[in-house]
Amino acid sequence: MTGFRLSRRSFLAAAGGLVVVAACGSSDDDDQVSVQAGDDHAPIPQGEGLSALLLASDIYAAGDPQRFVFALAKDGDYASGPPATIAFGPQGGTLGEPVEAELFAAGLPEGRGIYRVDAAFPEPGIWGGVVDSDGQEAELAFNVREQPGTLVPGQAAPRDPSPTVADPMAVDPLCTREPQCPLHDTSLDQLIGAGLPVAVMFATPARCQSQYCGPVLDEMLTMTGDYAGRIAFVHVEIYRADTGTDVVPTVDAWALPSEPWLFGVDAGGTVVSRLDGAFGSEEIRRLLDDLAG
Repeated sequence: MTGFRLSRRSFLAAAGGLVVVAACGSSDDDDQVSVQAGDDHAPIPQGEGLSALLLASDIYAAGDPQRFVFALAKDGDYASGPPATIAFGPQGGTLGEPVEAELFAAGLPEGRGIYRVDAAFPEPGIWGGVVDSDGQEAELAFNVREQPGTLVPGQAAPRDPSPTVADPMAVDPLCTREPQCPLHDTSLDQLIGAGLPVAVMFATPARCQSQYCGPVLDEMLTMTGDYAGRIAFVHVEIYRADTGTDVVPTVDAWALPSEPWLFGVDAGGTVVSRLDGAFGSEEIRRLLDDLAG
C-alpha cells in the first residue's frame, strides 16, 4: 500500500501537537476526539465503531524498536480482549505490514487492557497507525519527535531530590494513594548511583484522568517484597497539591510529558528501561526482573 494518507482532521491535529483518536473511514468529524499532547490521555471516543486511543506519549525517531501502546474502544466503551494488529506509515508514505499487538490485561482496570508493539520510526514527522480488530479498522495519528522528550535507556538518571516524609519539599499531599504508599522514605538523590538499582514510579492516583495511575502503583506495591535488598523503590507524585497544575520539581527534572511512568535505573545511575501510559503486572515484572539481574 503506497501513498498512505491520514484524514485531514487527524493530520492537522497531529501536526499541531495533538494526539488524535479516530474511527478510520468515518464521515462524521464529531466522532473524532483529540487531547493536547502532554495532557492526561484521551477520553473514550464517542460514536459507533472501533476507535484506538494512543497511550504512548514520547515517540521519537530511532532505528531501534521502541514500546508503542494503545487501547481500544468500541461503540463508546473500552474493548480490550479481541486480537488486534497495527500497521504504521508516515503521512504520504508507505504503510507497512500489519504486526500483531500483544495484549496486557492483568493488573489493569477490568476491560481496560492495553495493546503493545515494539516498532521503529526511522524519521521524524507525522505518522499514522491503522489498527485492525475483528475486521474493523481505526486510525491513530501521532507526531514522531526528532529526539526523545524525556529519558531513554542509556542516559544518566537525574540526581535531583524527591519528596520524602522527612522533607516533603512543600508537596502536599505527599502521596494521593489511600492509604499512602510506603515508598516515600528515601530521596532519589540519595539512591541514584548509590550501588543499588532503583525503580521509580511517577504517578498521581487521585488526579490521573486516565485512571491508570492508581492501578499501576498498586500492582507494583504487590511486588516490592519480592525484590527486597535488590531494588530500591520510590514513588513520586506529579502535582504539588491536590488542586492546581504546579508539578513536583522532580517531575520537571525528569522532563515528563505525561503520567504514569515507571523507570528502571541500574546500580550506577543509568536508565535501563522505561514504561509509560499504562502497564500491567507482566510488564512491571519484566522490568523488575531485568533490573534485579
